This record gives sequence, structure tokens and C-alpha cells, in this order.
Amino acid sequence: MNNKYDFFIAGKTRNKENILKICDLFDKYNISYYCFLKNDDTMNNYGTNEQTEDERMDVFESLDLKSEIVLNIFNEDLASEKASKNFLLVLPAGKSGHIEAGIAYGLGKKCYAIGEYDATDSLYNIFEKIFKDETELATFLKKYR
Repeated sequence: MNNKYDFFIAGKTRNKENILKICDLFDKYNISYYCFLKNDDTMNNYGTNEQTEDERMDVFESLDLKSEIVLNIFNEDLASEKASKNFLLVLPAGKSGHIEAGIAYGLGKKCYAIGEYDATDSLYNIFEKIFKDETELATFLKKYR
């Protein structure tokens, strides 16, 4: 399969501000990526614009697992992850981001993370590199480009 994206960027919606900063770095260096936060088709189909991000996430988390919205997000994210060459997890991340990291590793993708993790976990060795901050990631992206 030809890679459509250089990177798949994962994290948790409640870490939106940090994830979007990372997306800005990829834009700056003109490196292609998929980020679930930029997927307007699925991210705007629950809750209302008057709700806070946390309230919208509460609505999403109360949806039925097999609802059309949830299945559409799942299918879009999984297809985009498969179509990406590399994986980047923005920490802190939730269960979904960690599951996506495992999928990426299982698919043979190069896996990276950025940010601080709560505690050492042997499985974090799936990451070729855990960048401390945006500056360290930017140095890597300059070389990657």
C-alpha cells in the first residue's frame, strides 16, 4: 500500500491544544499527516457548538459503541493509520491513543511520542524516540523533511 501520509498523529481530545501545536509544526515543515482533530466530517457530528470541549466529549463517550458516528470515526482513523508511514503519539494520551500506538507498531510503522509520560512502562519501548518537547521534535522534522 502506498503511504498517503508521512505521519499519523494521535492523542486525546482533551489534549487538543498541544496536539494542534504539533500539527502546526508539521505544517511548517510541509510534512503530510493525518490528525483526528482535523477530521471535520466526524469530529463535528456530536454535541453542539455551545458546549465546552469536555461537554462534547461527554456526549461522545455516552454514544453507543456501534453508533454510526462512532463507527465512522473508527473506520476513518484506522484507514488513515494504515495509510501512514509513521506514528506519533502526543502525551498525555488516553486509551485510544495507546491502542493506536500498538496497532501502528503491529503494522510495522516507526513509532514516536512527544511529551512526558506518567510512569515508565516497558511497552513504551515500541517508540523509537520520545521527544521531550516541540523543539526536539522540530529538529527531527527538519532532518526528516
